[in-house]
Amino acid sequence: MRRRRAFADRRVAGVLLGRRLREREWHDPLVLGLARGGVVVAHAVAEMLDAPLDVVVARKIGAPGRPEFGVGAVTAWGEPTFDARGLVLLDLDLADLAETCEKERKEARRREALYLRGREPLPRTGRDVIVVDDGLATGVTARAALRSVRADGPRTLFFAAPVCAPDAVRGLKGDADEALCLLEPHGFRAVGQWFLDFTQTTDEQVIELLGGGRP
Repeated sequence: MRRRRAFADRRVAGVLLGRRLREREWHDPLVLGLARGGVVVAHAVAEMLDAPLDVVVARKIGAPGRPEFGVGAVTAWGEPTFDARGLVLLDLDLADLAETCEKERKEARRREALYLRGREPLPRTGRDVIVVDDGLATGVTARAALRSVRADGPRTLFFAAPVCAPDAVRGLKGDADEALCLLEPHGFRAVGQWFLDFTQTTDEQVIELLGGGRP
């Protein structure tokens, strides 16, 4: 029997997530979508909360010769974040990843500049900041994004996603003050398995969704 998909698409997932988040009290909230797919979910959340929307960019650091195997992540400006278990499993040290890390940092900066289109990021200091992604698999990309945002001095830092691997949610402890996942299913293999439509989000879509950003 085919597994029933939990969400029609990212937009629908964002509306459902926003309904849950709307049950809370927020102080000067700011919603940050993790590019690229997370921005679609975050846009719906921001509308539900009547909050401004902005973007955070984090890039996966793949293992040498196995780029699909994420052992870390890096943002445009913060220190890289690594999955300690992955490093041990593949017998890697930081020197093995230095070249890939720098390449992905440059790509993160390029994408951030592309999405912001010459403006400064919306201010995060003293606000309740909600980082939103379309799902959480290993969690290393989300942790890198959260650490980058934390450096900007938010009042509270919250992570939200429609579907998460249970172990990955626990791994966010210490990086997010709280986390909300609508589903934490057993047998989690990939984020896309829980969506009927998981078409890749384009740069153009991200730019369009951010076009209505306000402070």
